[in-house]
Amino acid sequence: MSEIDNNQSGDTRRDFLKKTSLFTALSLTPLTVLKAADNKVDERFAELFEKIPLNLKVNNKAYSLKVEPRVTLLDLLREELDLTGTKKGCDHGQCGACTVHVDGARVNSCLSLAVMNEGKSVTTIEGLAKGEELHPMQAAFIKHDGFQCGYCTPGQIMSAVACVREGHANSKEEIREYMSGNICRCGAYPNIVDAIQEVKEKGTAI
Repeated sequence: MSEIDNNQSGDTRRDFLKKTSLFTALSLTPLTVLKAADNKVDERFAELFEKIPLNLKVNNKAYSLKVEPRVTLLDLLREELDLTGTKKGCDHGQCGACTVHVDGARVNSCLSLAVMNEGKSVTTIEGLAKGEELHPMQAAFIKHDGFQCGYCTPGQIMSAVACVREGHANSKEEIREYMSGNICRCGAYPNIVDAIQEVKEKGTAI
C-alpha cells in the first residue's frame, strides 16, 4: 500500500473514532441534561416570536400594537395596517420601492424593524395627499409621466419629496445623485428628474 493510501486510511480511521466517541458520549448523557438543553433552545426560539408593545403614528394616526421583534416596518405597514402603497421589491434595501418617511427622514422600511420605531411618526405614500387633493410631487409625476408600470412609483415619490426637502434638488445632476437609491426598471428616470425639478423650481411647500 502506498504512503498516500496509508494516510487516507489513517484519516478515515481517525474520523471513525471521533464519530464513535461522540455518539458514545451522547448515549451516556443523562436524558435530563438533554431535555434541559432542548428547553433552553426552545425558550430562546420562543423569545423571537413573543410580541411586544409598539406605539407609533402612521399618517398622523396613532397606533398601539403588539408585534414580534423580527417584523420589519414594511411588513407591519402592509400586512398589519393594510397600507399596501409601500411596495416590497428586493427586501434588501437596494431598490427603494419601500421608501417611507420616519420623523421626516426617508427610510428603507424593509431594513427597519418595526420595534425600532417606537414613539416615531411614519408617513407612507397614502399620507401625502390631502383628501382628494394630490400632493404637488404626485401631480408632477403624473404631468411628466414619471412612471410606467408604477410599481416603484410610491418609493420614487417618497424619495423625491425628501430630496427636495433636504435641499438636494438644485440641478438635474444633483437630483440623479440623491435619487440613485431608487431603481426604476422601466427606465423613466428623465421624466422623474423633470418632475422633481419642476416642484423644486415652483418653490411649493411640500
